[in-house]
Amino acid sequence: MKKLFLSLLATTALVVSSCSDDDEPEIIEAQATCNDGIQNQGETGIDCGGPNCQACVTDVDPTATCSDGIQNQDETGVDEGGVCSEIITVSGEIAEDTTWEASKMYLLAGKVVVGTGVTLTIEPGTIIKGKPGSGSLASALIVQRDSKIMAEGTAEAPIIFTAEEDNIAIGSTAGTNLDQNQRGKWGGLIILGRANGSFKGDVTEVQIEGIPADDTFGLYGPGDAQNDADNSGILNYVSIRHGGALIGEGNEINGLTLGSVGSGTVISNIEVVGNVDDGVEFFGGTVDASNIMVWAQGDDAIDVDQGYSGTISNAVVVAGDVSDHAFEIDGPEGTADPETDSFIIENVTIFGSSVAPNGEYADYRSNAMGITKNIYASGFQEGKDVELDANDVAQNYIDDILNFEFWEVTGADYTIFSEKVAKDENDVEIESTIIADPTFTEAAEDWTTTVEQDANTVGATLTDFSWTYSNTKGSLGF
Repeated sequence: MKKLFLSLLATTALVVSSCSDDDEPEIIEAQATCNDGIQNQGETGIDCGGPNCQACVTDVDPTATCSDGIQNQDETGVDEGGVCSEIITVSGEIAEDTTWEASKMYLLAGKVVVGTGVTLTIEPGTIIKGKPGSGSLASALIVQRDSKIMAEGTAEAPIIFTAEEDNIAIGSTAGTNLDQNQRGKWGGLIILGRANGSFKGDVTEVQIEGIPADDTFGLYGPGDAQNDADNSGILNYVSIRHGGALIGEGNEINGLTLGSVGSGTVISNIEVVGNVDDGVEFFGGTVDASNIMVWAQGDDAIDVDQGYSGTISNAVVVAGDVSDHAFEIDGPEGTADPETDSFIIENVTIFGSSVAPNGEYADYRSNAMGITKNIYASGFQEGKDVELDANDVAQNYIDDILNFEFWEVTGADYTIFSEKVAKDENDVEIESTIIADPTFTEAAEDWTTTVEQDANTVGATLTDFSWTYSNTKGSLGF
């Protein structure tokens, strides 16, 4: 111990002696870092340049991006902070043409409205979150009449609408803390147009479901400028998750709401997951929609109202534990014309729930007109049915105004029609089911076939949905 002490004293003496010389010592920071506020270790500026630190920026490049590897503009770190803030809060009206970038995340604070004549462009891979809230505080993105949304995602980089609570990160397609059973955490996406619709009293415009009556941006329908080819933009490869905020008693926002949207609009490759109300609802309009995926909706998956006259093709419905119908179909509310107020639903696969109390195949109501064809249904509980639940609907079926073709259903115990389905020659209501009434039994047997699971020859092309969150999260195997 004594020898060690003497050795240390000797070392100290040498250091003191050296410091007393007249020569200036060379100071070297052995642990210098790139954020010590000192220009050292070959740096060409304070904490920049040299072999260990990022390049020095002498001039701010106005075109600098948030992925250039340089701390510039008003960034507080390399490609972060300032103009590169991870979340940009948006509220009120978007008053000029705007682009939302995939390198940022956007938070809807309340109802965000695309202004009249304005186009909102959303880059592939962009994530938009909605703040929680109900009533007047419910968040939603609303594309009002005479405005456009250009939301063109890709299978690899879909555009994602989700809840603020979702821990999804920029550049990814899913978070880890929410699943299909997390509903009502924000509102939804609403697109409105000027195409034809059939409304009560034959009025030409009405307020969309989910928006208070005093918000005029919620109007849809032709008004004084009907345009069945109306163009509200493009929605392609878009996933909408965890929505359906309550805005009034029994009134929730759908995942995707389309009000009088015209045929000039493109709606394709759309996914709705875990919405409180309907997945996709069509109020009038002429727009076609293809490649639609709805998983675990709280009410109906695909809902048609007010004389919608477009075509819905290649869709998949996967019911959840609280889902209602796969289809809920209402007809025109005003003067009815089968030539202009009839829908087409075709090439759809619907997977029922083994536990959902109200999980039915379909409900046709209120003067429904159109055709539902090439449907494959599997996994429903025994006794579930297709309903014609009003006399006018039954009469439309008898008169070939409401039609069905090529349904393949697994399981022999299912009811095709139930509730009120016709009136006899004395105008007396007839209660009818597939078993009780040959008028409907024989007709239903013409278009309904019982098949083994996965032995179907009709339905959707499932591989078109391999990109979806539903396929990955739900291990659907598409």
